[in-house]
This record gives sequence, structure tokens and C-alpha cells, in this order.
Amino acid sequence: MTERLKFFSPGSDAAYFAKAALVGVLVGVLGAGFHSGVEILLAQSSALRTSLGTGVLAYAVSIAISGAAVVGAFFLVQRIAPEAAGSGIQEIEGAMEDKRPVRWARVLIAKFFGGLLALGSGLVLGREGPTIHMGAMTAEALSRSQGLSSSDHKGLLAAGAAAGLAAAFNAPLAAILFIVEETRRQFPFGYRTYMAVIIASILSAAVTVKLTHIGPPLLVTVSYVPIWSFFLLGLLGIFLGALGVFFNWALIKVMDLFQTIRLGLRWLPALAVGGITGALLIAFPDATTGGEDLVRGLITSHQGVLVLLLLTLLRFGGVLFSYASGVPGGIFAPMLSIATCAGLAFGTGAAELLPIVDDDFRAACAVAAMGGFFAASVRAPLVGVVLVMELTGAYALIMPVLVTCTTASLTAHHLGGRPIYEQLLERTLRLAGQEPDKQPEDTPIQLGTREG
Repeated sequence: MTERLKFFSPGSDAAYFAKAALVGVLVGVLGAGFHSGVEILLAQSSALRTSLGTGVLAYAVSIAISGAAVVGAFFLVQRIAPEAAGSGIQEIEGAMEDKRPVRWARVLIAKFFGGLLALGSGLVLGREGPTIHMGAMTAEALSRSQGLSSSDHKGLLAAGAAAGLAAAFNAPLAAILFIVEETRRQFPFGYRTYMAVIIASILSAAVTVKLTHIGPPLLVTVSYVPIWSFFLLGLLGIFLGALGVFFNWALIKVMDLFQTIRLGLRWLPALAVGGITGALLIAFPDATTGGEDLVRGLITSHQGVLVLLLLTLLRFGGVLFSYASGVPGGIFAPMLSIATCAGLAFGTGAAELLPIVDDDFRAACAVAAMGGFFAASVRAPLVGVVLVMELTGAYALIMPVLVTCTTASLTAHHLGGRPIYEQLLERTLRLAGQEPDKQPEDTPIQLGTREG
């Protein structure tokens, strides 16, 4: 009897894992609700635009709705929780370093409702950022119900973040690996904390699938590609490595540009970004929203190189200005759509120059580019590979995706690029008057004790 009581005592492994399981279930429900809310808003606005046609009135209404939604999201964030702007991943990392405040109730409100407005307006942002941040805040709420050690507390925050990523993309393995690669400097590795991340990720994905009935979100059917094509995929990785470094630099620059605007007028860029998005929803809808549906359509269609490059450029600029506008939203989904456009442009161009290149190679370029661009920007190549596999179900392309992710990551490193969330955290700390700790990129993973 004494042993049973000890097994379920507040500080036991079983109690800690039960809390991680509860985090996973709650985040799965929250993520499914958030995803469904965004889909409903987008569907309703699409139906309204369709009913109005493509005349001046349709443009005026679309611009007004998107502009008002983005401004509403901006003010909601600024008044309730300014740290809820953007994806929030850097905020989680900062909290795990004890350098950022964790106001879970405020962030949950601002992130959920602000995220609905921002993503529902059609901005080029992904739902994974809000669900990751809300997942960590859900874990924070539960961790305060009883005393936890510092390492257990940080482990639960990481479990909530992983559960949020698993809910957004139905990708539990990538979510687990994301903690391993992305938060290797902050996460207190140990038996308890690592298992908590795994438990929360599995349950979050399971609950999301049960509630939304979705399989791989970006399902792609493609067969094996020949070994000789790995050379071309390596070249694609070099290009994506350079593009990822430029993307990170450009995102920080645009955010700094918006920061120079007087505080009382910073809603104006949000209004402008929302208005332009509203116009594009009618004129060129493929250049708007996170792009999950776009990926499937592009791979199965046969767009020309110029159209694909134009789409790459528009979506690239779209995510920069959408993210810098100060509303909640992630960059993962937009990055995947940008990479798809760039990869398809590369594959289509190769097909025109090399008669031996077929449609399978073109699709392989799209899938490999998703992982390569992610690896170059986030600097988590293994996550890039696994995330793409879980999203597309194209497991026959593991080797090609590995080739592209590896060359992209190596290229980004040798060009002096740094992980995007590391740069975002340093920027956040500087704006808060704190001096960021700069650590070498190859900081090894520190394994903790069984209790840590």
C-alpha cells in the first residue's frame, strides 16, 4: 500500500507523466478548435467574396474585412499580451532560459482570438506558431497547480510546445525532434522531461486526428527517384541554403523597419498589410493564407517556371510583412509553401533542360525543398526531414530529402546564417533591454539526470 501511494505521489514519475498526458489532451482539443475556427472564418469570407463577384464592391469589402481583422488582432495583442505577437517559439525558449515572462492566461486569450483574426484574414501565416505557444501556456497553467522543480517545469513547457506542433501538423515525431534540435540549449534532457514530451505529443496528435479526421495534411503520391538525381537535389539544397539565410535576414530587417514607426502609429502597417491581403484574396488567392491547400494543388498541376517564381516571390514577401505586422502567426506553413513553389520551379526547369527528368522528379523537388528550406532557416535538418515525411506521407523520398536538407543546412552554416528563432529571441531580449547570451551554434546537447 505504501509503495502504491509513493508511485502516485505528487513528485513521482507517474504523477508527472499524468500531467504531461493531460497537457497533450488539452492542447489537442485547443489545437483542433483553433484549426476549425480558422477554417470556418476563411470559408465564410470566401463565400462572401464569391457572392460579390470580382467587381469594385467585392474588392472594397474584402479589403475592409481583412484590414479590420488584422488591425483588430494587432490591438488585441498590444493591449493584452505583446509577447503573443508572431509565432511565440522564441518566447518559449526565453522562458526556459528564465529571461521572458510567462503570463499564460493573457497569452492564451491574445493568441487564440488574435490568431483567429489574423489567420482568418488571409495573411501569409501558419497556425503552428499559435498552437505551439498556446500549448506551452497550457502546460504553464497546469504546472502551477503544484510545486515542480525548475527542470520539471521547463520539461512541461517543452511538452506543451511539442504538443502544439503535433496538433498543428499531425506530426508527433517531428514535434518530439523539434524539442531535441531547436531547444537543445534550453531543454533539460532527462528521463522524466523527455518522456513527458513524447507522451504529450502522441496524445495531442491522437486527439486532433479524432476531432478533425485528417491524415497527412499535404499527402503527396510519388515513387522513388533514381540515385543520379541526388546531384540535382544537392544543387537544390545549396540554393535553398542561401535562400534560407536571406529569408532570416530579411525577416529581421522588415521587423526592425516596422519598429522604427512611432508607437501610436504601428497599427497603420497592420492595416496596410491586411488591406493588400484582402485585395490579393480576389486578384491572386494563391499568394495568400498559410498555403497548406496550395501545396497539394501545385504539385499535381503543371505551372510554368515564371508563374512558380512569381508565386515564390509573392509568398516570400507576404510572410515577411504578415509576420512583422505584429499579429499572432507562424512561419512554418508559409515556408513550406514557398519551398514548394521554389522546388517545383527548379524541377520544372530541370525537366525542360534534361529530357530524362520526369514528373516524379518534379514532385520530389517540391517535397525535398520543403525540408531543405526549413533546415536552412530553422537549422534543424532532422526535424525538416521527419516533418516533411509526416506531412506528405512520401516516405519513399527519405534519402532525397536527407540530401537536400543536409546540403541546405551546410550551405546556410558556411554562409554565416544563424537559426531564425535564435535571432528572434536575441532581438526580443534587446528590445526588452536585456543582453542576450550568444552561444556557438554547435553547442552540444546536455543530458540531465533521471529526475531532470
